Parts: sequence; structure tokens; C-alpha cells
Amino acid sequence: MTTATAKSGLVVEALTKTFMGPGGQTVQAVDGISIHIMENEFFTLLGPSGCGKTTLLRMIAGLDQPTSGQIILDGTPLQGRPPFERSINTVFQNYALFPHMTVRENIAFGLEMRGAEPAKIASKTDEMLALVQLGGFGARVPSQLSGGQQQRVALARALANEPKILLLDEPLSALDLKLRKQMRLELKRLQRSTGITFVFVTHDQDEALIMSDRVAVMSEGRILQVGTAEDIYRHPRSRFVADFIGDTNILTGRAEAGGTLQLQNGGRIALPEGSSATGETVVAIRPEDCVLVNGHVPDGCSALGGRVQDVEYLGSDTNLLVQPDGLNTAMMVRLRTTSLGVTAHRPGDVVRVGLPRRALWELDE
Repeated sequence: MTTATAKSGLVVEALTKTFMGPGGQTVQAVDGISIHIMENEFFTLLGPSGCGKTTLLRMIAGLDQPTSGQIILDGTPLQGRPPFERSINTVFQNYALFPHMTVRENIAFGLEMRGAEPAKIASKTDEMLALVQLGGFGARVPSQLSGGQQQRVALARALANEPKILLLDEPLSALDLKLRKQMRLELKRLQRSTGITFVFVTHDQDEALIMSDRVAVMSEGRILQVGTAEDIYRHPRSRFVADFIGDTNILTGRAEAGGTLQLQNGGRIALPEGSSATGETVVAIRPEDCVLVNGHVPDGCSALGGRVQDVEYLGSDTNLLVQPDGLNTAMMVRLRTTSLGVTAHRPGDVVRVGLPRRALWELDE
């Protein structure tokens, strides 16, 4: 057993999944993924539609078989084991509740299929109803519940069997925004109170950043970066991750001696602190780290002149979309909205955008 296997609850090693497309072409849905998911961790697979995250989840669940690679749970390979022989349960996007069964019957179903004693089924069902705060809803059927309540029943049913891993395939996507926010907190509470490992699939970056202990960002069947929410947001290693997670201003140019970057318009800005870049270089900065410069440019800061294209009022924040002089792409400057209201800037205003050197970082690709 490897060290990683011994310390990790779930290990995926060099996993691939190949499909035959409708035109006879080969489609690589999952491309050599290796991850270690720790026990009692809230781990999120984040990426755009079609990136392979649900396919990966289905292989972990045993619903699809990998083309190659291994899935290991607590040191035991899962190859060839059907879903019901894995200590893994799944909550699907549509909840998959039995419409003719009551809430209690839905929750008890898995326990009954495993041949649990009636007394244990009754006590466990009561425990799960209390856990998801549906104690007075046991006699109702799914059609008598709201979307959020149906999701809680699906969670209770999955948790009743006490799996080692709970897989969640975009379970919040059918809910309205307010309910989604409530359920984010609910899922986090459930994971902490049960101690079960959650593997969560989403394309929503806010969900991933808010709920996860660690996030794996996926694209085209590969994992590009794994880290905490802060690591992923503050230190993205690739252009895709920087652009996919939050809003990002990306600047391309040629690194020069003396720690400067010559931009396409001939202007120069300071490279990030400690940079040893040469040749073509890509740097990035978050909108909230940009500042508006009036008069003297502060030490440790570069400035780009430009014109405001648009103003987006977001309540607590206001975004200025600024077109720098001579550059092809606009930049976003995020300002905190004060009690005085919206920024005084309007489309067409000439401004200078300050780029603090400490807030810039280089991208690998």
C-alpha cells in the first residue's frame, strides 16, 4: 500500500474513460486523473459543462467502468465491484425520490434493502429526519414538499446507510438563488456533523469556494489544479483557472531586464515581486486589487491610462469596466460601494488604473 493510499480515504490513480462518439470518433471524457481525497473532507470537482466531472463521479460510484486506472477506498481496490458493494452513496441532481412513498419510507428504503432490523430502521429514520430538520414531515409524499425539502429527503436517504463517501452531482442546480444559499450552509453543516466524506460536483464557483475544504478545477477531462479555496483563488497556476475562478484581469507582454513587462501598446508595468520571467509572459490581477490613481503613482504600483466603458452597480460593490489605451481587452476595477452610494465615475471618463506589484502574479500558461 502506498503512503498516499494509507492516508487517503479515496484514491483515484491514472483514471481514464474513453467513449465512442456518434461519428465513430474517440472521445476522451476523463484523461489520466489522479487525486487523493482525505477522510472527512468536503472535496469539490469544479469545472464547466462537459469537462468530465460527472463521468468521474459515476466511475467512483460504480455506475460507469473506467477504461483504465484504479479507484481505491481505504486501501481496497473497487474495480469490478457493483455500486451496492461500495460504501458509497449518490445524491443526484433530480433527487430520484420514489413519488409513491412517504418521506419516512424513502429514507428507510436503503436500510430495508440491506435487511436491517425494523427497530434499527425506525430509529435511524428518526435520526435522519432530525438531522435534516424534517421531523414533522415523515408522513408526506414528495409532491407535498418544496424543492429544498425534497433535497433534504434525498440527503437523508443517502446518509441513512452511513456510507464512507457521499457523492453529490450538482444537487443545488434546480433551486432558486435564495434556497441555494441556504442549502450551501445546510450541506456544510451535514458534512461536519456526520463526518462523512463529501465529493461534490458543480460548475458554480461560488458553491465551490464557500463549501469546500479543497477544490479540484477540471477542464477537458483533466484536473488542472487542486487546493483550498484561497489557494485556487489567490494562486491560480494557469490562465484557465485564473479566468474560471472569479473575475481576473490578464495582461500579456514581454518580460524585460529590470523587472518590467512591456505590453502590446508599448507601455510598461512592473512584474510581480520576485519574478524571474523572460520572453513572453502572462500576468494577472484581481479587480478588487486594482486601484484608481489620481496624481502621483504610489510606490510599488504601475498605472495604465484608459477610459471607462461601463459601470456595474452590484450593491456592496461597483465594477468599472476600463479600456486601457492601446490594449485589446478591457480591465475591471472593483470598488467598494460606500454609504454615499455609487461611484462618481461615468462611461467615457478618463482614468488611470493602478496595479500594485504585490497583487500581480504570473501564470504558467
